[in-house]
Amino acid sequence: MSLDRQDDSKLAHLPQEFGDRLTGPLSRFLRIEAAGGVVLLLFTVAALALSNSPWAQLYADAWEMRVGLQAGPLEYARSSREWINDGLMTLFFFLVALELKRELVLGELNNPRMAALSIAAALGGMLVPAVLYLMLQWDQPGQHGWGTVMATDTAFVIGCLALLGTRIPQSLRVFMLSLAIVDDLGAILVVAIGYSGQIAWGMVALAALGLAIVRAMALVGFRGFPIYFLVGGLIWLAVDASGIHATVTGVILGLMTPARRWVSDARLYAILGQVVAHPSNEEESGDTRDRETLQAAEIAARETLSPAERLGIALHPWIGFVVMPLFAFANAGLPLSFGELGNSVTLAVFVGFAIGKPMGVLTFSWLAVRSGIATRPPDLGWGLMAGGGLLAGIGFTMALFIANLAFAKILIDSAKLGIFAASVFSAVAGLAFLMWMSAREAAPSATPTAAPRTAPPAP
Repeated sequence: MSLDRQDDSKLAHLPQEFGDRLTGPLSRFLRIEAAGGVVLLLFTVAALALSNSPWAQLYADAWEMRVGLQAGPLEYARSSREWINDGLMTLFFFLVALELKRELVLGELNNPRMAALSIAAALGGMLVPAVLYLMLQWDQPGQHGWGTVMATDTAFVIGCLALLGTRIPQSLRVFMLSLAIVDDLGAILVVAIGYSGQIAWGMVALAALGLAIVRAMALVGFRGFPIYFLVGGLIWLAVDASGIHATVTGVILGLMTPARRWVSDARLYAILGQVVAHPSNEEESGDTRDRETLQAAEIAARETLSPAERLGIALHPWIGFVVMPLFAFANAGLPLSFGELGNSVTLAVFVGFAIGKPMGVLTFSWLAVRSGIATRPPDLGWGLMAGGGLLAGIGFTMALFIANLAFAKILIDSAKLGIFAASVFSAVAGLAFLMWMSAREAAPSATPTAAPRTAPPAP
């Protein structure tokens, strides 16, 4: 009897192959939020090392090599760096939009007053740095780079918070993640409005038609991802030809992705309850009721996750461990010259991030709470939010992305140096401040003293 129970318990799990034993630890590693930031940092250091080595010219030329298709007089090609920045980064923005959609439908942003806090903080963290930057660069060659200081790097911020572990409340992580998501969406709107070329409205209309087709497919009930990716690729080509930055495609398609599941738990369990064993004859083929039931169970199990969740789970490791490190490797290189620290563009970028970000996040959050628009979680004090504001000054990835669009080649290295200096300062200052805050809150409010001795009662 006990042997039968042991056999049943083994059958209740999926079979494991040798490859599963190898991919299991890797899957657990990929779930660690800080890992993506570590990989990103390693590729950044590698880019800086190569750009300041004897192979600097070879490194620079590799990213300028043109890649594309040519058919007679027609050519569709761009540099390898542009394919990364315009093509692969579309997937990054698609993932950001998926996370925003999930948060709006199912997460913290579903509560209007909680959402208002993150939105207000993100708006302040974009507007105040841009204003400070423009004040320092007005009527100067770097004036057009105001959008560079508006972005927060999600991967590095979440990685820094992961280093603090349980010393900070979960509410701070949720606040910073929501802030970063809204911030990233704002950054791509800045790219679309401020750094796109002349608009070809015919291509815009063609892209809009493609989006209408995607919407119609969803309403009719198409659930296969390949057909959506094919139509999405065609929309990307139309947007790219329109003069609008092509990465906008990722944001729009991400926000259009359904965040609610097709099959409920009750329906899933009802379908699973009908599953019966396969016929004992394994050689039997053809359509049988058993096979149909198992196929229905397979579809039901898959569709209990919404499309936004399934796509997010599938894309997140690729974005965090391939796309973002590759972007950093292609864009983070610059010849280090600390004499450039006094450059006006470098100084303006540094001030925008290191001072403007925490000032904007904290000021706009306070105004939102004070006016009654937003509410603040009880365990999220203003000191913790100030520390989060300092970490928001880490603008690395998105700042590099916008800087490549905003600055002329003669100024790009100065802007990159300001981004690096501000990101390092903000990370160190934010971590140190939050560690100090957590240590202060963990300390006892008052040192316990011995109870006073009382005299014995008089006889």
